[in-house]
Amino acid sequence: MSQHWVSDKPFDPHATSALSPEQEKFFLASQWKLIWWKFKRHRIAMLSAVFLIITYGVAFFAEFFAPYALDTRHTDKIYSPPQSVYWFDEGKFVGPYVYGWSYQLNMDKLIREYSEDRTEKYPVQFFCEGDDYELWGMFSGNTHLMCVDAPGSLYLLGTDRLGHDMLSRIIYGARISLTIGLIGIILSFVLGLTFGGLAGFYGGWIDSSVQRVTEIIRSFPELPLWMALSALLPLNWSPLWIFFGITLILAMLDWTGLARAVRSKILALREEDYTTAAILMGAKPSRIITRHMLPSFFSHLVASASLSIPAMILGETALSFLGLGLRPPITSWGVLLNEAQNINNVAVYPWLMLPVVPVILVILAFNFMGDGLRDAADPYRN
Repeated sequence: MSQHWVSDKPFDPHATSALSPEQEKFFLASQWKLIWWKFKRHRIAMLSAVFLIITYGVAFFAEFFAPYALDTRHTDKIYSPPQSVYWFDEGKFVGPYVYGWSYQLNMDKLIREYSEDRTEKYPVQFFCEGDDYELWGMFSGNTHLMCVDAPGSLYLLGTDRLGHDMLSRIIYGARISLTIGLIGIILSFVLGLTFGGLAGFYGGWIDSSVQRVTEIIRSFPELPLWMALSALLPLNWSPLWIFFGITLILAMLDWTGLARAVRSKILALREEDYTTAAILMGAKPSRIITRHMLPSFFSHLVASASLSIPAMILGETALSFLGLGLRPPITSWGVLLNEAQNINNVAVYPWLMLPVVPVILVILAFNFMGDGLRDAADPYRN
């Protein structure tokens, strides 16, 4: 009789004695942990994620980070160029400070020429008291990250034609532009998952109907369609309704690509054994889609969403720049760029184009982070 080599000990599914500690850590890790490990190795994506977290944090607490309130005007300092901040005085480190800021009218060029008054110095203070504000309309306060004592001024990015501080306006505008991207992608996500999931799971006339609708929407040029729908918004709507209207327009035209991706995944997954088992056990279609199918490729959906947010931000910026999106008193990056349409003003006051810088940086950061997430969504690929 041959020797019996099968162990009669109780089976332990977590026993990994044959694996090294590194192998055990890898093979027993969850999907999200694998994605996080892979994402951390993508340095540019990690830096982009940190930059976006900081940007959204600044936008969330815009009242605190902005040197001045949104509606504060300095009528005696219109079209002021950016001021310089100094750290050394006569070779000694004294901390940040600015000189007095004054101007003279140039009657030949019909512009204001600003100059520093070296006899006046104003230290830049941090966590100081400045303009009053209401944080998110609920909490009153007057503490700002940085400011200078009156009659000094702190225009790090200059002022516009009404004497508004450009840095403060850009910070306040970030709240609107970035919020539209998040709310828009949530709405687009819901529509894409719903219609794509139904089309892929049921097929038949439902699939055909969804596909024909997506083809019709995608056949129209995107920007002209945005402009046409934005022009239909009533002029007497409040700024809040205009905000939601623009967000809804962007979401309604962006869900088609996600719906097609979800449909193709569902078509493949509905033939899997675990899906058939769930159907035979009497699970409802909604449970099969949400509990069994979507989690298997949800990481890919997160990567797709991160790459779609820049399109939302660019859409709002383009519409507001053309005067068909958000309108004052709402402040967004597109609204700020709309005020810089006059090329003659831009040639004389180039700092009016500075709102385009955060748009470029945020779009690049989202794209880099999206690339990192897309690579990390397949953790077992080298």
